[in-house]
Amino acid sequence: MDDLKYVFAHLRPYRRQVAAAVGLVFVECIFEMSIPMLMTGLVDVGVANRDVPYMLSQGGKMVLCALLALITGLLYARYAARAAYGFGAELRLAEYRKVQSFAFSNLDRFSTSSLVTRMTTDVTVMQNAITGGLRPLVRSPVMLFMGVGMSFLLNPGLSLVFFVAAPVLGIIMAFLVTRIGPLYVRQQTAVDHLNGRIQESLTAIRAIKAFVRGEHEDEAFDAVNKELTDTSVDTFRHAALNQPAFQVVMYTAVVCIMWFGGRMILMGGMTVGELTAFLSYVLQVMNSVMMISNVFLLLTRSLASAHRIREVLEERPALTEPEAPVMTVPDGRVEFRDVTFRYSAGTGKPALSDIDLTIPAGATVGIIGGTGSAKTTLVQLIPRLYDATEGTVLVGGQDVRRYDLAALRDAVGIVLQKNLLFSGTIRDNLRWGNPDADDEALWTACRQACADEFLERMPAGLDTDLGQGGVNVSGGQKQRLCIARTLLKHPKVLIFDDSTSAVDTATEARIRQALTALPGVTKIIIAQRITSVMEADMIVIMKDGTIHAVGTHKDLLARDGIYQEIYASQMKGGVDHGQAL
Repeated sequence: MDDLKYVFAHLRPYRRQVAAAVGLVFVECIFEMSIPMLMTGLVDVGVANRDVPYMLSQGGKMVLCALLALITGLLYARYAARAAYGFGAELRLAEYRKVQSFAFSNLDRFSTSSLVTRMTTDVTVMQNAITGGLRPLVRSPVMLFMGVGMSFLLNPGLSLVFFVAAPVLGIIMAFLVTRIGPLYVRQQTAVDHLNGRIQESLTAIRAIKAFVRGEHEDEAFDAVNKELTDTSVDTFRHAALNQPAFQVVMYTAVVCIMWFGGRMILMGGMTVGELTAFLSYVLQVMNSVMMISNVFLLLTRSLASAHRIREVLEERPALTEPEAPVMTVPDGRVEFRDVTFRYSAGTGKPALSDIDLTIPAGATVGIIGGTGSAKTTLVQLIPRLYDATEGTVLVGGQDVRRYDLAALRDAVGIVLQKNLLFSGTIRDNLRWGNPDADDEALWTACRQACADEFLERMPAGLDTDLGQGGVNVSGGQKQRLCIARTLLKHPKVLIFDDSTSAVDTATEARIRQALTALPGVTKIIIAQRITSVMEADMIVIMKDGTIHAVGTHKDLLARDGIYQEIYASQMKGGVDHGQAL
């Protein structure tokens, strides 16, 4: 219940709408509970005495109560809808903002599909708890106590039936809630799995078609789809027992009341009108108890979703801002001092071990190494995408943990290994680097990244629509646009994480030449091809998360066996084969 209390705290901005909705339900109950009492007079006085004016008067009052109950019900729906959908919007916004504050290590704890489910399906469940649960949650107790009270006033002896039926209903409710609660958790997990499979399949649809793996993907989707179906069937098979079980108890109670009530009428201890009103109250009491059970089932499902939402909202960002942050990065000098890094605390071998490296401001540094040698991990510590587990990373002579995060990342431009463009025009994507950039600045960055070559051939130029994920440009074009976007930041440190692997060597050479002309910018280039780094001021060879060797191309070629082997494999016969390291 603490999870529900925590999540429902986001209803505070809509507490007036909730209060109005609760008040309207209470008034509606009063009008509805008045109708059986008016019916008693109509039957016992109007029908018994054939008093038509009295019957019309009582009937008119009953119609008026019904109309007023209808109006209050409609007003309730209006206020409840405002509260529920506003509450849902607040929850989604709170989750989205929280995710934006996460470091990479936080995101490693949640799969993308799980975050999507938590911001959509789980929030919808919480909205439904308001739209479908608020009315019965208020109405049921009011109807229950008023119905039992009015029944007791009509005939105390006959109302004892409630005290027999109530424990039976309570046992049924407790059984269903304890059985169904864990099933709802399984159901939401199954939704995560389904969303993950859909996302992966749609993202990789071209690869699926290229490798003719459609049938395999159909089988994989069928497996997660069946998991969700089976879990849902199991869940609702138990939930469906709720109504018939309660109806058995309810109609058994009605039969008992009619049996004992009929005997009382024959003995003169009760009138027909009183029995009619008593049965109306019995039905209202039983219906209110059924609604309470439905609310418990709804809250049981909401509890699973509330826990998942709370996990996101209470996740503490791994990276924290310093109390008095440094707002300016003076230059592009980068230094690693005894740095060790683990992705997860307590894991065995660290991803990086005992890294000591100094990169002067304005230098060009190449990083090469085999797959899994932690080249990307090393450069991700510079803009503080992760924090070093041990040791210190410095930029501009300051520990990166002392900088304001936005200021640091503005000064460190990184073109990630996986290039990503967003829906919209090329202009919109480039302005991620600088929202205020004019066309001249955009074209300058594009020329430096050699993106102008294909942009000039596009009819709409910078206004060309890229589609979702940049699907209508090639891999090499996408890389060049991502480089241009990063150059628009005018960073002091520029990191290329294998960012020219999809362009030809001639284009790559022109890009390197343009980068050389950038004054005072420290350039760090992770590459698979030795030609990409051989002209660098310094080359760093990574091996198994450690620095194996540092030097210039000439020095390493003369003394380092690993570098000699790489050079020989790629430059044999003077041809760059572009083999992956």
